[in-house]
Amino acid sequence: MTTSSQDRMPARPTARAHPQRWLILGVISLAQLTVVLDNTVLNVAIPSLTDELGAAPSDIQWMINAYSLVQSGLLLTAGSAADRYGRKKMLTAGLALFGLGSLVAGLAQTTGQLIAARAGMGVGGALLLTTTLAVVMQIFTPDEHPKAIGIWSAVSALGFACGPLLGGFMLEHFWWGAIFLINLPVVALGLVAVVTLVPESKNPRGDRPDLLGALLSTIGMACLVYAIISGPGEGWTSAEVLVAAGVAVVVLALFTYWESRIPYPMLDLHFFRDRRFTGAVAGAVLITFGMGGALFLLTQHLQFVLGYGPLEAGLRTAPLALTVVLLNFSGLSAKWLARLGTPRAVLLGMVLMSAGLVAIATLTGQGYAGTLLGLLLIGAGCAVANPAMAHAIMSAIPPAKAGIGAGINGTLAEFGNGLGVAVLGAVLNSRFAALTPVAAVSLPAALASAQGEEERRRVIDAFSSGVESSQLVGAVAVLLGGATAAALLRRAERAEKAERGEREEEGEAEKVVG
Repeated sequence: MTTSSQDRMPARPTARAHPQRWLILGVISLAQLTVVLDNTVLNVAIPSLTDELGAAPSDIQWMINAYSLVQSGLLLTAGSAADRYGRKKMLTAGLALFGLGSLVAGLAQTTGQLIAARAGMGVGGALLLTTTLAVVMQIFTPDEHPKAIGIWSAVSALGFACGPLLGGFMLEHFWWGAIFLINLPVVALGLVAVVTLVPESKNPRGDRPDLLGALLSTIGMACLVYAIISGPGEGWTSAEVLVAAGVAVVVLALFTYWESRIPYPMLDLHFFRDRRFTGAVAGAVLITFGMGGALFLLTQHLQFVLGYGPLEAGLRTAPLALTVVLLNFSGLSAKWLARLGTPRAVLLGMVLMSAGLVAIATLTGQGYAGTLLGLLLIGAGCAVANPAMAHAIMSAIPPAKAGIGAGINGTLAEFGNGLGVAVLGAVLNSRFAALTPVAAVSLPAALASAQGEEERRRVIDAFSSGVESSQLVGAVAVLLGGATAAALLRRAERAEKAERGEREEEGEAEKVVG
């Protein structure tokens, strides 16, 4: 019988703010920005890699996927290692590995070297993403957590939006390797700052390492993410995708069974008995589902339907990230969270996101103004709901388990984003296939097969209809997810208040008896 981590952990200590916490947050946010940038920055370098390294399509796929697969597969393990061995140590190791991988990638002469370097960067990225959030929870007081987590969250949004823009700028002025070497000064600054400023913190109980759990979670999550990102290209019924999904299901089931049986689990399943935790988990998946899927569809619409180039399309999606940054860095989202409370903030944020998806679906055809309105609404929704969700997850977990909490938060983001691309992409493809006047599996292929301008116009209309349907499906999913998460979080708050009331009554009764 597994003992709850809440039972094993000592009482939550009175938090004292680190005197240089804002400087530390600035440095680790800069390091985190480079990690997030590398999720998208390589996409714009595909033509250069094809020409200069002679990369085949399969090589390109592995260059991109090696980073995200390794990173997403190791998030839980990295968070657990940080809790056990020290968050400062793991943050330092993550920076060093990420910097070394960036150096090898920038100087790579073959596709194999670049793929291996990207995998190494993924290991460092997993350590960085989990330890940065865990450190934030340690150096700030509970009252400051919402604002600090909001800034941490805004950096992630900024990274995803700026990746293609930075990549495009660097490729216009330098060779492709520069997109990796630009990480080195940031890594060097981060290492100096971490060593001199960041205090060490770790689980005071030092649970025994769960090596089998780490292995199973890494294999299971890597296979799951691989199936999700390969499905749209390979086909959901292809042997490659079905085998990866089957392995993921079996291995993750074994992981769950193993974690429920051992006395010192890497992921304590008792966390899921907390309604606040389960509500935040549900909301976190659906918010990244909506945002990831929406950006995937919007980018295609801007390029394939409206005719913008990659850099122009990237610039036109930037208002979403800028809205997130503005609201979080100004502290407005933290003020709304404090005023509304977590359940209402989550519901408000996801209603705004849903409205933004509807605006993009229904108003994009009337020009960029409709798209801009949708992006601003989605950005405002993310700025409110994302930090509230992360704060709910992290505050539902004992401080000594902050690393594994950050790993859960990162894993949910990866899973939700991949699921959004997969599901909304499938809706788009099925709608497009039903409406297009020619037999083709993609818009470029359909346009190439179209006979005459009239047929080309009908193909584009069919694609636009598919995008609209997909965005509306995403809007409904986000809205229902917001309502579900808010209800669970509200019930958790009521249960906590009732428990506190009972304890106070018991205390008063003891005083009277005494």
